[in-house]
Amino acid sequence: MHIKRWLFLLVVGMTLLSLGAAYLLREAYLLYDFPGVAHYLTLQFIPRWGRGIIFVCVAVGSVSIAFWRLNASLLYAVVRPGSQNGSMAESLYTKRVLSRGPHVVAIGGGTGLSVLLRGLKDHTSNLTAIVTVADDGGSSGRLRQDFGVVAPGDLRQCLSALAEAEPLMSRLFQYRFRAGEGLEGHSFGNLFIVAMAHVTGNFETAIHEASRVLNVRGNILPSTLVDVTLSARTQDDEFVHGEHKITEHGASIHELFLNPSNAEAHPDAVRAVLDADLIVIGPGSLYTSVMPNLLVEDLRKALLSTSAQRIFVCNVATQHGETDDFGVADHIEALERHTAPGIVETVIANNNLGVLPDELHSTPVALNHPDARVFEHVRVIQADVVASENRYRHDFQKLAAAILDVYHGRESGMPGAEHRPSEEAVFVTR
Repeated sequence: MHIKRWLFLLVVGMTLLSLGAAYLLREAYLLYDFPGVAHYLTLQFIPRWGRGIIFVCVAVGSVSIAFWRLNASLLYAVVRPGSQNGSMAESLYTKRVLSRGPHVVAIGGGTGLSVLLRGLKDHTSNLTAIVTVADDGGSSGRLRQDFGVVAPGDLRQCLSALAEAEPLMSRLFQYRFRAGEGLEGHSFGNLFIVAMAHVTGNFETAIHEASRVLNVRGNILPSTLVDVTLSARTQDDEFVHGEHKITEHGASIHELFLNPSNAEAHPDAVRAVLDADLIVIGPGSLYTSVMPNLLVEDLRKALLSTSAQRIFVCNVATQHGETDDFGVADHIEALERHTAPGIVETVIANNNLGVLPDELHSTPVALNHPDARVFEHVRVIQADVVASENRYRHDFQKLAAAILDVYHGRESGMPGAEHRPSEEAVFVTR
């Protein structure tokens, strides 16, 4: 961290200052006659070697206390009381390393995106989350209807996932009222964001201020600031409008689109995609969390233009009402059908398959590929990324490690960060 050289320079400077002061004091002692009390004030009744030891001990004690209290005061924002990592040097070193991490853009929404961010923030502080704002159910839907704001629910989950504030503050943001007329079902974080938007007069400023309050590591951006509605056309040619109605309908989705279709992307989101080193799409509900971001035209064009490596994290389990009986190939096919071939270069798929409880109406997503053409321009990485305590979700530490392994080319046969897809499908097992 280049600290020792400056500490050494500080010691040299203090030593020279002490020597200079000693020379001046000696000269004054020889040239001037001091009153008798100076004999006792300068401890001349003690041998010189004894006075030397006393001064050294006092100096060491004073310097130690001063450094300790100075660090405790100046670095309070870095190492808070009760922090698991009580070492200031270790905390500073960690922050320095994280600041040099890759610029990662994560695209999605819901619980899947928050899980991903929780893992990635331990590897880099250069994070940007691009979040869907098409949610129209639950607390977010009611707030959108009452106040005409962008859906805050998925943004709130990302704020909580990236927060470095005390756990109590994160729990407060996630707290959901269970009673109270007009309050029941609302989360405190959603209400806070909407209130902040009215106070500041701007939804973007509200997210920025909420990030500052929670000491968020990274940036959180909505994919668009337009009040959009997600719509779907089913295999039976029936149209369904509204994110929560699409999931509840339970029919096979043939086509997904936004209303209005020309919604402009958030300019900072487009800039983040173009400047990124690594882009991660998913995990999350394929049609209602991941896809709405990619349906924003400017964002989709930026994804196809960026030089960053693009990774799609396939879900570990199917979602009832959206992706029943889907395999990895079905996820890729649906993704490319709504965007463009080559939207992703690499797919991370879970290979630790197990049995899910019947009440979930879900099955593990297997690597089925009946149509080999789906994988012609995609590299598929198989890895154990499922959470042992909840096989319906990803493990945030395993997932982050797998993503960084792909980015740094640590997989067998994988190229490094300059990777471009090959002509044929490549499967790597981790």
